[in-house]
Amino acid sequence: MSRIPTPSSIEAAPSAARPQLEAVKKQLGVVPNLFRLVANSPAALDGYLGMSAALAKGSLPAPTRERIALAVAQINNCGYCLSAHSYLGKNLAKLSEAEIDANRRGGSLDPKADVAVHFAAKVALERGHVSDVDVQVLRTSGYDDAQIVEIVQHVALNTWTNYINEVAKTEVDFPVAPALAA
Repeated sequence: MSRIPTPSSIEAAPSAARPQLEAVKKQLGVVPNLFRLVANSPAALDGYLGMSAALAKGSLPAPTRERIALAVAQINNCGYCLSAHSYLGKNLAKLSEAEIDANRRGGSLDPKADVAVHFAAKVALERGHVSDVDVQVLRTSGYDDAQIVEIVQHVALNTWTNYINEVAKTEVDFPVAPALAA
């Protein structure tokens, strides 16, 4: 059970959050628990949706964004986000089970994406304290400055969702992601 009450419906959410929740429902067909939970603070929901929408317009491909989300969720041990991004990775980004496993381990089967996911994992693990060499590896692999900034921003956004879900103990409403095999 969630430590912070999750409104049971759009109508049960604060009135200032309802338009945003309606937009989520229009886009996804449902309103996952995370969004209804965050709707307790319409300002936080605005911030989350705004940053998500802005990053979706960035230059990182959607599959790479999902890969980063999976790596960060694994690092932060967030069961909700692991379940959500495993589902989204498989069904929307069309990632294979082997790719999702690699992402959760901080890498990728795709050589270019592997560099981004490794960097994102290092940013999360080292709290941003990466080396000049780490940044240079991204550039050598074809990532430009805008994409480097976006990778860091994805780490930050996913860390926030991991933290809010762990603080709240949000009830998982996606198929539960299995534990990683040793």
